[in-house]
Amino acid sequence: MTYTIKDTVEELKAGKVTSAQLVQNSIDAFEADKKSELPLNAFLEIYDDVLDLAKKADEEISKARADGTMDSLFEQKPLLGIPFANKDNISVQGKRLTCSSKILQGYVAPYNATVIKRLKDAGAIPLGRCNQDEFAMGSSTEYSSYGPTRNPINREYVSGGSSGGSTAAVSANQAIFGIGTETGGSVRLPASYCGVYGLKPTYGVLSRWGVVAYGSSLDQVGIMGHTPQDIASPLSVMCGTDFYDDTSTDLPGFENLKKLQAYSDEEISKMKIAIPKQFLETKGMDPDVSSVFDSVRKWFEAKGAKIETVDLPILDASIASYYVIALSEAASNLSRFDGIRYGSRVDNGQGYDELYVDTRSAGFGPEVKRRIIIGNYVLSEQFSGDTYKKGMSVRARIQREVAALFENYDLILCPTCPTAAFKLGSKVDDPLEMYLSDLFTTFVNLARIPSISIPAGNTSEAKGKMPVGIQFAGKMFDEVKILRLAQSWENEHQGCGIPVRS
Repeated sequence: MTYTIKDTVEELKAGKVTSAQLVQNSIDAFEADKKSELPLNAFLEIYDDVLDLAKKADEEISKARADGTMDSLFEQKPLLGIPFANKDNISVQGKRLTCSSKILQGYVAPYNATVIKRLKDAGAIPLGRCNQDEFAMGSSTEYSSYGPTRNPINREYVSGGSSGGSTAAVSANQAIFGIGTETGGSVRLPASYCGVYGLKPTYGVLSRWGVVAYGSSLDQVGIMGHTPQDIASPLSVMCGTDFYDDTSTDLPGFENLKKLQAYSDEEISKMKIAIPKQFLETKGMDPDVSSVFDSVRKWFEAKGAKIETVDLPILDASIASYYVIALSEAASNLSRFDGIRYGSRVDNGQGYDELYVDTRSAGFGPEVKRRIIIGNYVLSEQFSGDTYKKGMSVRARIQREVAALFENYDLILCPTCPTAAFKLGSKVDDPLEMYLSDLFTTFVNLARIPSISIPAGNTSEAKGKMPVGIQFAGKMFDEVKILRLAQSWENEHQGCGIPVRS
């Protein structure tokens, strides 16, 4: 059975299920999975206090039922008793946080990330930390010191990355919703591969306080769920300005997320939708992805929406601009992991320089090392940062041109990825091929706009009937619009034939 937040809240209120039962189901699934021949490896651990938190939630619900104050309780705590999956780079006070890296083994978070605090204040229960690509650097969750996370639809395939663990946990019904992070598509990509919804909000809408940094000007917390409402509900309690994050901002109209209303056909008929020409002409686009994309386009057309192909040549530079910026910022951010202040340490007693080099050599995996080396090369004295500045200049132009596009259009429609999920190990030794998985997602992060990946169909039988995601991207702070559109899609397609995960 696939649980949604809305259905689960109703069952909690009615006493048909308890939070402790929901949590125990997740614990049982986690324990059974560890003994599987092909373990999913979505959760790295279940937190040791989850049952206690669930029982406290059940006590609150029982008391409200007896007092007749149930509606008031859930108005104050709309996610009371709902367990969720947490990525291993988001701080939960008193719990281990490793970013799936050897260099942070043994590190315990001293405080809650703002998004965790707000979810807990709303009654939600963090189940445990989930696998990811090391320091969020990857597109498949194969670059993890804990081994890869498998795809719940077919365990011989990747789950996507870097938030593959929490996404796979949602897809496999080990958690009701999940949170992750993305710098260039790390929420939407695994959502597409695993057949669930995945939202990257406008930059700043969700605080980054307590989230381990990769590329600070690009990083954003995101949400995965079985329905758009499963994303809207957590977003409504997590969003908003945070004293500890100067880049944070409020989300206009966030109250409309609490009871998400799908758009009517009449409302959709008045919309103008842009399809970037650059994405239609991409070499290497899987024909099955093109077919699914065409079906979504026809769905909009059948409702009367006006769809036009637009020319945005600057988008051809998005993947290059993204990697110049992201890797430069990663090299800077990861310089703090030195074996001195926290995490693992390799100390041969030869001085601080040797300690620094030996610790980082042993602690970082090959993909992280690759990105640090490239980032430092871009920022090196020979270049004097010119390449990074050029990357930022291209980014600024992307922001301007995308913003100008939204003066005439309501939505950008494009695939989430050129292909569906691929087999484990098939791209891990080909970094360039892996990087191109982000071809359709990075422009969203560069433009700082919101985008949601919807489960829109499957590949052919010959290609394993793997899920295919399509993106709805809106202008800055258009979260409500794209979620309402996604809910319209969900109301008519309800999972779009993607298999029920177990």
